[in-house]
Amino acid sequence: MAARTSGPNGLVPVHIAVHEPAPMEEPGPQTNDYVRDRFAASTKYAGISWTEHGVEPRWLGMDTGTCAAAINPSHFSGHGADEFDRFLSGAASRGEPALIIATMGTADDDQDRVRSVFGPPGGRVDFRHFTGAIVGERLLAGAEVSLAPGLHAADRDLGLRLLNRPADAPWWTMTVQATALEGARGTTVHQPEGDLIPILVDSLGKPVVARWTPTDSEQIWYVVPDDVDWNQVIDWIVRHALPQHVPNALRRIRSRHHADPALQTPAETQARSSLEELERRYLEDKARLEDELARARQEADPVRDGLLYGTGSELEDAVAVVLRAAGFTVTELDKELGGTLSADLLAELNGSTCLVEVKAAAGAAGEKLISQLQRHREKWPQLRPDRPATCAALIVNHQHRLDPAERPAEVYQRRVVDELPFPVLASGDLFHWWRTQHWQAVQAAVLGQAHSEAERDDPPAGERGTSVGGRRRWRPWGREGTV
Repeated sequence: MAARTSGPNGLVPVHIAVHEPAPMEEPGPQTNDYVRDRFAASTKYAGISWTEHGVEPRWLGMDTGTCAAAINPSHFSGHGADEFDRFLSGAASRGEPALIIATMGTADDDQDRVRSVFGPPGGRVDFRHFTGAIVGERLLAGAEVSLAPGLHAADRDLGLRLLNRPADAPWWTMTVQATALEGARGTTVHQPEGDLIPILVDSLGKPVVARWTPTDSEQIWYVVPDDVDWNQVIDWIVRHALPQHVPNALRRIRSRHHADPALQTPAETQARSSLEELERRYLEDKARLEDELARARQEADPVRDGLLYGTGSELEDAVAVVLRAAGFTVTELDKELGGTLSADLLAELNGSTCLVEVKAAAGAAGEKLISQLQRHREKWPQLRPDRPATCAALIVNHQHRLDPAERPAEVYQRRVVDELPFPVLASGDLFHWWRTQHWQAVQAAVLGQAHSEAERDDPPAGERGTSVGGRRRWRPWGREGTV
């Protein structure tokens, strides 16, 4: 092993149990799996700005006795076990806990199988010199995670950073399990040691990011999911994890991130405190806003997709959502009457009772859709004589295989609809009015009423008006001739 020592150069030595990525060349198509795995394991750390974070990486083959932390140390002989033991011995000799960051799972392996000796086994983290292991189970895509309650500052900061991972990044729930050893006399089970402290949890409260510490506190393990932003993690190690758990490591090398309160001026103390508070608020606000955006998208997607691309019940449900938002009382007639005896919806507002037929057409809408609504209007008095219909409307998602901006503005040519006793509306128009919360436009369009003079003079921002059949209609896509 190549010895390497350094004086107080201001850089924190951190062990990473892979070969240095800089001199490695990308393997060719004929390269064996061993070399490919070795290259893949190293390239995960290729984009880290080590010096900017105040860190000196110690790769395989380098001395690790003075390292302040270790990232994904290896238990395998010849592939990092010696470096791991030397790191642990160095920390013990200084009376410091060994700070270890390990990743759970393998992002590019859905089955969480062991890919190579250059990284942790998929879905499992084993301890060194302690019994037990943390076993992971990969969550389904789109899983929601949140901060666990009662965290101290370093754990909370890590949790906030990891909450900002991309929405499609994988997560694994974590469980501490016993260690089973096979021997001549059978299997011996050793109960797990230490405590697993959740930092981020899934919707069921199971940890997906956690800290594990044995009873003697000689080691502190942070377990994070694979596919993290290592620049964020390295920055957290220096700014928060080491000051919390191994403050002497920063003091020894005179790190610029070490701040001894007893040696600071009031101006330094105030500025640092304000900066830390600003960073904390930023991370909290960003996590909160991203959560709000995700919830807003989750609410909007069914309506948007239904109105612009939906057919059948998906389209009907989306239309019903918009009508209710516009103030209508909506009855789903297929459910109330059974089968398809009448129109799809009954919309009631201010004494008006409107039969609403909702249809989709992959191409140009056929006039058969008009005749269907006409038949429903004629049949309605027989079905509900106690509830007369005062109006009707046909809503069509026409040309739904085209991009919305490429669809014709009108469902039918004007000569077809000019003499109809009810309006024919494009579901794209309904979508835009819903998106801009222009409820008066929805009401007037469905009830077949003209907009007020004020609405004509001052349409909502981004809308253009055209006159069709004596009624004011808004072109929602920002240019004439498209819907």
